[in-house]
Amino acid sequence: MNIAFHGAARTVTGSKHLLTLINGKKILLDCGLFQGHGAESEEMNRDLGFDPASVDFLILSHAHIDHSGCIPYLVKQGFSGPIISTPATRDLATIMLADTAHIMQNDIGYLNKRRQKQGRELLSPLFEEKDVADTMELFVTLPINKPYDLTDGVSLLFTDAGHILGAAAVHLTVKENGKTKRLSFTGDIGRYYDQLLPGPQPFPQADYIICESTYGNRLHETVEDSSAKLLAIVKKTCVEQKGKLIIPAFSLGRTQEIVYALNNLSNAHKLPPIPVYVDSPLSTSATGIMRSHKESYNADVKKKLQEDPDPFGFNNLHYIRRAEESIALNSKDEPMIIISASGMAEAGRIKHHIKNSISNPRNTILIVGFCTPGSLGGRLSAGNKEVRIFGKEYIVKADVQIMGNYSAHGDYNEMLKYLSCQDTSKVSKLFLVHGEYDVQLEWNEKLKTTGFKSIEIPERHSNREL
Repeated sequence: MNIAFHGAARTVTGSKHLLTLINGKKILLDCGLFQGHGAESEEMNRDLGFDPASVDFLILSHAHIDHSGCIPYLVKQGFSGPIISTPATRDLATIMLADTAHIMQNDIGYLNKRRQKQGRELLSPLFEEKDVADTMELFVTLPINKPYDLTDGVSLLFTDAGHILGAAAVHLTVKENGKTKRLSFTGDIGRYYDQLLPGPQPFPQADYIICESTYGNRLHETVEDSSAKLLAIVKKTCVEQKGKLIIPAFSLGRTQEIVYALNNLSNAHKLPPIPVYVDSPLSTSATGIMRSHKESYNADVKKKLQEDPDPFGFNNLHYIRRAEESIALNSKDEPMIIISASGMAEAGRIKHHIKNSISNPRNTILIVGFCTPGSLGGRLSAGNKEVRIFGKEYIVKADVQIMGNYSAHGDYNEMLKYLSCQDTSKVSKLFLVHGEYDVQLEWNEKLKTTGFKSIEIPERHSNREL
């Protein structure tokens, strides 16, 4: 068995890991988009590193675009096998991929206007809505904790990763030449004290583990500290300074966490009476899917549902779909909270809100999750005094605050707890993926102290024999 690392190798986005069995069968784990690499992202996304038509199975850990967003391109290029995910992941992928196609179409239109004026060759989008429709026809759903015979000699099991709704760790048992090898792919490891979802569950003993690294060098604040900090930022920005609080948030997971936190503050009569806008059609649709999967909530949320049947709705909260309503927010000079996508501030309506708010010192931009260094969110997090938005430089006068606790990724203590179910003496190799290289080096040292002996940080397009 051979494994090739075609994405999320020494970087966070673009998750793609290809297994090739001795009998020639090929199993792809995730097929995500590279994000936050500027102009390089387009080229990286088109360079899969393998022939899509040669892949027999695709197993999807969860619906975030850096794990799923390149699947329609894979299908467009000839993949026709089954796409196996949990039911909730399929529901979410339906809206996430359609939204991605729409954004790509708009972005290409914008770029082509400039290229046409420059006399340059016009571009075509990576994929279109038709490719998304073709993609959704290939989905096959598998519940958590139900073994599944994938093909001769290969069985599959999903366990709950606790990251977002429907997220699963992937476990493959492969029998080749009389030997059995067990490979686990963590996908993205969630939080043990997530506000909405249960924590990650232990997983069967593995011989090989592909492990994420996003926060391999960081510890998060407690939920209580985060709630108090969020409220303090709201009061300072919207009450004292009478400004706008702009929150870039991924449509799936992060947005619902922030809304739920504000909902709890509202129920406790602590939230000031200011309008809160969730300005994203995708976030609105994703919240609807979250509402329809109440069986996935953790015990605390299920208990609160008895008193508050809608944890994603409260007075002064408004969900916005129409572009005209979004544009109108920028002309309003009154205190408000705007939660909008994308989380890295690389695309979508959030870039317009940041552009219109960044030069006003009364406003605050609150970063609530991981941003790649090259993204707009990453540059703001790094403290850049000037940032380029839509081709123009803006001086950063708004306050920039960072809150890591609302990340759906576990910190290094939570990831160590997740891996503690393993007998490290039986793990032949641990591969670190989905992390910036300097973070992975620190994560590597922490893992060694717990007994993992053989750890590798693969480069993109590298491969290993297992």
